[in-house]
Amino acid sequence: MITKKMKNILSAAAIAVMSIGSVNAQQLKVPAPSPLQTLKQAFALSEITIEYSRPSVKGRTIYGDVVPFGKVWRTGANSSTKITFGEDVKVEGKDVAAGTYAIYSIPNKDSWEIMLYKDLTLGGNVAEYKAENEVVKVKVTPTALSNKVETFSINVADITANTCAIELVWDKTRVAFNVTAEIESKIMKNIETTMNKDSRPYFQAANYYYENNKDLAKALEWVNKAVEQNPKAYWVVLLKAKIQLKSKDNKGAIATAEQAMALAKEDQDDAYVKMAEKLIAEAKK
Repeated sequence: MITKKMKNILSAAAIAVMSIGSVNAQQLKVPAPSPLQTLKQAFALSEITIEYSRPSVKGRTIYGDVVPFGKVWRTGANSSTKITFGEDVKVEGKDVAAGTYAIYSIPNKDSWEIMLYKDLTLGGNVAEYKAENEVVKVKVTPTALSNKVETFSINVADITANTCAIELVWDKTRVAFNVTAEIESKIMKNIETTMNKDSRPYFQAANYYYENNKDLAKALEWVNKAVEQNPKAYWVVLLKAKIQLKSKDNKGAIATAEQAMALAKEDQDDAYVKMAEKLIAEAKK
């Protein structure tokens, strides 16, 4: 015979089992329908970081349906899509201070508006979107893709020393906005500062001047000092030959490149041997 006390014990046990089942269900890990991605890209003198969730097409009509035309979109899924600039930049020519911003957009058939937004917590609550929280708002033109991109992607593309494009790609549409950074004055000031110290980065400074068409006489002065510091460094010697060639000193460039080639052969560095040979051939033209 089951007593009232026994019934209470059995009832408590059943509740405990149900509670354990509920906890286990809450801890069940399954793939997210719109998985999170964090992208870090070295850019200019710092980096760009983008954090966003990636929805997929899944047979749906995206622009004009899932993402309506003419309305604010979170530009991704789940929480706000965030972009962090490690230094001050310009977005489509407009100043943006270093920091983290949410990316919102307004898609249309022939044009998009891209907004960088102060409030990082808004997410998909676009009914509460406030224009006063916009840092910048720019208009860009979408391009059609021939092949469908199933999963929404944000990329940092077309990277140069101080420019890049942030591109949004999904379904058969690509949208991009340009980012630029002012690095010239910072680098020149840094070179000025470091070249007044005892441990001077002659090679790096000479290479920057060579690559960016600065004062070649100063570049040659610095690379000569770099060679003095490390006379067997064939990559430094080859830089000297490059500077001489750009300065129209073909005879000097050939002699220096031959020196670099001999040092590279000693170190069995075929890549630098070939680069020296190529420079010599160019100087002899």
